[in-house]
Amino acid sequence: MQIRSLAASLCVLSFALSGCASKYVEPDQYSGFLKDYSQLKEETSPSGASVMRWIQPGMDVKRYTSVYLEPSQLYPQPQPTEKLPANTLKGITQYYDQALKTAFAKELPLANGPGPQTLVVRPAITAVSASTKGLRPYEVIPIALVAAGVSAATGIRDQDTTLATEAAFIDSASNKVVAEVVRKGAGADLDNSSQVVQATDFRAVLNIWAQDMAKSYQHLKTQ
Repeated sequence: MQIRSLAASLCVLSFALSGCASKYVEPDQYSGFLKDYSQLKEETSPSGASVMRWIQPGMDVKRYTSVYLEPSQLYPQPQPTEKLPANTLKGITQYYDQALKTAFAKELPLANGPGPQTLVVRPAITAVSASTKGLRPYEVIPIALVAAGVSAATGIRDQDTTLATEAAFIDSASNKVVAEVVRKGAGADLDNSSQVVQATDFRAVLNIWAQDMAKSYQHLKTQ
């Protein structure tokens, strides 16, 4: 029985470490929301975060006189759960929309729809998750590891929340994609596995994403 418990705990450890290992959304986790992922490259956002991004070479952002922000969507469409209810999912997209409007309004007039000289931003939330926090180094000791595994199973341990986004930037006149970004970020920690995820847990990271998008546009404009 102890051997089985240890084996199960090792699985918990492996999962926790693998979940924290990458700063990026891995290719096998791409949602299919974007049409082409092949040109994405590792970049650093204005806030210093690691992202996967592509910008059309020679893109002239000065030609845009307005920006249209499409309502953010959940892709693929998730099934609400007790831990992640429908009102939380709706609240995430609503706040994302507001954060994008606030950030981009500082750079360009907001348009009510696609039009001449308009940059279209098409964002999506592609993952929302909560998982047991990574085990501390001292918990690798076998006896402590078994206890850690039991704690994780019974919901005692803190949990990390994670959010991922994919966004396409489209030239309204040609309907061609001129930039793409894929990234993930951390929300607020949960006290245990029974705590319900709230939209407010992700406000900080959504603000950062929106500000980074607007600042990236500003940077291109000044080049």
